[in-house]
Amino acid sequence: MPSETHVEQGPLDRDGVFSLVRDSLADILEIPPDRITEGQAFGDDLDADSLALIELVETLEEELSERAVGFSIDDEDLEDLRTVRDAVDYVHSRLGRSS
Repeated sequence: MPSETHVEQGPLDRDGVFSLVRDSLADILEIPPDRITEGQAFGDDLDADSLALIELVETLEEELSERAVGFSIDDEDLEDLRTVRDAVDYVHSRLGRSS
């Protein structure tokens, strides 16, 4: 396993989920992570289009598959994820159910 991976085994708390979502989104949108807060809307505040959100979902699923076998974000749930907080809450709750 590469040493640069930031996903380690064990429980991921809500702050850890936020960091993962924020850092992934910052990479995708090519903006500094400190410009991303939980209250921001993906479209209105961050100018994230649907392709950026799909890339975020794929990144999160890949990163979190080591923690929760079969972790996935359901396509029908995507339309409900409008803010960074929505995504963090959703991922955190899904991780809690798969542990």
